[in-house]
Amino acid sequence: MSELFARPTRDQWVAQATKALKGADVAGLTRTDADGLGVAPLYTADDAVAPVFAPRASDADGRAWDLRTLIEGDDAEAVNVAALADLEGGAASLILSGTILSDSEPLARALDGVALELAAVGLDAGLDGPAAADALAVVAKGSPRAMLRFHMDPLSAFAATGLAPRPIKDHLTLAANTAARHAGAYPEASFFLASGRVVHEAGGSAGQELGFAAASALVCLKAGVAAGLGLEQAARGTVLCVSVDAECFDALSRVRALRLIWRSLVKALGLDVPATIEARSSRRMLSARDPWPNLLRLTAAGFAGAVGGADAVVLDGFSRAAGRPDAFARRLARNTQLVLMEEANLGRVDDPASGSWFLDARTRDLAEAGWAEFQRIEGEGGVIAALKAGTIQARVAAARALREADLAEGRTQLIGVTKFVNADTRAAPVEAETAAAVSGGGDVCQPLTPVRFAAPFEIATQEAAR
Repeated sequence: MSELFARPTRDQWVAQATKALKGADVAGLTRTDADGLGVAPLYTADDAVAPVFAPRASDADGRAWDLRTLIEGDDAEAVNVAALADLEGGAASLILSGTILSDSEPLARALDGVALELAAVGLDAGLDGPAAADALAVVAKGSPRAMLRFHMDPLSAFAATGLAPRPIKDHLTLAANTAARHAGAYPEASFFLASGRVVHEAGGSAGQELGFAAASALVCLKAGVAAGLGLEQAARGTVLCVSVDAECFDALSRVRALRLIWRSLVKALGLDVPATIEARSSRRMLSARDPWPNLLRLTAAGFAGAVGGADAVVLDGFSRAAGRPDAFARRLARNTQLVLMEEANLGRVDDPASGSWFLDARTRDLAEAGWAEFQRIEGEGGVIAALKAGTIQARVAAARALREADLAEGRTQLIGVTKFVNADTRAAPVEAETAAAVSGGGDVCQPLTPVRFAAPFEIATQEAAR
């Protein structure tokens, strides 16, 4: 009887796969990613590693993750309408971006009617993060229960633009001093955002993104301590950020790997502080010519963030590649998460990825690749020195070139862009946006310029249609 329930051996699995492939070699389907990691077509118990367990957080309402929306705008009244619509429509928290962050007066109008004790509000202000944090602190009126997410991240802004109006170390010091000044009044606040998204959006590999996030986190912790924060206080006030895209298994493994990397980092510092992870949808995966397939890409990204155990998930509007999303696109982004949460019931399983031979192995591999990149950056003098020297940029450029070559030669496909291209496309409306001004005069580095992999194929399609 026990033979009926015996687990197949690896040889038996391979034999079945070979039969399905009509005699083709299964090993021939193994691919190598941009980090040099092998990804096999078949995983069995023989490939098992210690199961990775990344239990998700859960708030008082029973939600498995924080449904967070991004609102970009320069008109306070318009942002307020969008913010209230999102919160009334199911969002739990917000991220604001735009010139409304420049002062407390327009920010207060944008947040009129928003209870900061119930809905967390984050900021995306680049190098102006400290000034935006001061403005948000004024709007919160000293409420000790206000859930402020200052999200100060000068490193990503510097890396993306290659410019800073003062030495980047001064920007970090200013951010840390701002955090220390508000920490006492707002015990529920988080201060820093340690993100690897700038690497991802420039075409970097998973390991490069994770390593950059870890190196950024270490810099934030050091700056916070130097400004007078306790080490544990600085760690609890640091939010990690990672990209999720349509390659959902790799994306959810990135989220889980970042949690492992953080655990190793804080353990080396003598702490036991759990990671707080915000997953944001990739923009490099989006198409502009035919934006509607982006709805599927964003759904896969949301699935990855949810199953990967992110504490908060942010999805762009499907039209983001063409411009600033309008109310319709923002509503679809919000509803995508609501469907995943309340209809697909993804949050009802504590950690649905745990125990999968492939996902556990892939998580471990990506964590090791990210840790190796982190150590490489530290060996180059830290993330600031490595950015100024251009070593990070060179590695990202190499990873981007591999991806572009795979797409150009047909080894990888973008559905709707390189395969199954819709000849009769329909544009989606977008809102007008103002480009943010970037000033130099302080530090410079080679920028990690965002890439959109669909762009060259869309240009070729447009030229062919003329």
